Amino acid sequence: MKPLKRKLKPKKNNLHTFGPISIFLLSLAVLLAGCRGGGGNVPTPGIYKPPTPAPATSPTPDQSSITPTNTPKTCNDYLSFVEDVSIPDGTVVEPGERLVKEWKVENTGDCNWRAGYTMQFIDGSDLGAPHTMALYPARKGTQPILQIIFTAPQEPGPYTSRWQAFNPAGEPFGEDFFIKIVVEEG
Repeated sequence: MKPLKRKLKPKKNNLHTFGPISIFLLSLAVLLAGCRGGGGNVPTPGIYKPPTPAPATSPTPDQSSITPTNTPKTCNDYLSFVEDVSIPDGTVVEPGERLVKEWKVENTGDCNWRAGYTMQFIDGSDLGAPHTMALYPARKGTQPILQIIFTAPQEPGPYTSRWQAFNPAGEPFGEDFFIKIVVEEG
């Protein structure tokens, strides 16, 4: 027997050759390829992905085996006295009088005075003022006015109250500043 040969006749409309299922599969493949993006790892907006935890670190070395290193300060603090703004040295005052003392100083260091800088009582009579107060914030090169409110003692005589600036590390710096008064007899 002779094998049967069949001749296929080309159809006039090749669209029927693919069929609806083929068109659907082709459309699906194009759609999925477009969703993939090409970057592969592009985050989807609106979906939170928590950060990857850091790998565990090695144990901390024994603190006694660490040699401390002196890290240099990044700037130098300095205060220069410019002038008394109020209550000149030797001013005679009444017993119990409220005294508003002001000094003009200059920040001649290269650090800006910020939170943590203080002015502290260092010698003489505190004249009723707190022993530590915030130092007026000042940028380097500026001339702030420092102010402390004192109360003259009841006992007559000469009094001096000496003050010093301190940085946040608790180190004194610059020139000291003071008030000198004489309380008159009542």
